[in-house]
Amino acid sequence: MRVNWRTDWPQWVIIGGMLSFAALAWPSTPDQMPVHWNLYGEPDRFGGKFEGLFVVPLAGIAVYLVLAFAPRFDPGRANYAQFAQAVMILRTAVIAMLGAVYIGLQLAAHGSRIDISKLVALVIGGLFLVSGSVMGKLRPNWFFGIRTPWTLSSKEAWVKTHRLGGWLFVAGGFLIMLSSVAPAPWNGLAIAVVAFSVGIVTVVYSYFVWRSDPEKIPPAGTRPA
Repeated sequence: MRVNWRTDWPQWVIIGGMLSFAALAWPSTPDQMPVHWNLYGEPDRFGGKFEGLFVVPLAGIAVYLVLAFAPRFDPGRANYAQFAQAVMILRTAVIAMLGAVYIGLQLAAHGSRIDISKLVALVIGGLFLVSGSVMGKLRPNWFFGIRTPWTLSSKEAWVKTHRLGGWLFVAGGFLIMLSSVAPAPWNGLAIAVVAFSVGIVTVVYSYFVWRSDPEKIPPAGTRPA
């Protein structure tokens, strides 16, 4: 896995757009601006304009670098060629999510009447949808996907868990996006309930598939000496 401008340029455009906006908006931005909102979509903490303008773009750079270079440290990095496109879609979706949230935060901070709780529900729901659509294409690795002790010890558990996880993520994404029409804090609670439910179901399912797999292997270093 390596940085490739032909596939990474959408992420660069999003990050560059956020940084450009931050630089251009600096002179006209007040010294104090909202930087955090509660479950009701109301600002509950204010910070300086550097925090309000630059923290999300800088976080975008950090996330981009981690997601781009982490596979180089994966012992099974040669396996990434089988699902490189799926990983690229996931990486782009995460950066796009940050970009969408950043736009909403700046609109709200500069006086626009935008419901942050509804925006977050739409963005998180969209990320679930995208993740679910490619999850079944992921193959065993240490950084992307549903990584439990059992999916990492059984190829069958990995494949079946990600197949189920894909459907659950898509269904959960639709539910979260639908919750955006509900008043706060119900949309925030919907995100938490869906994420917790999907996590529990996939973890438990991976264990039962692993248990019945005759070809499962012990994780490295767990065999008796």
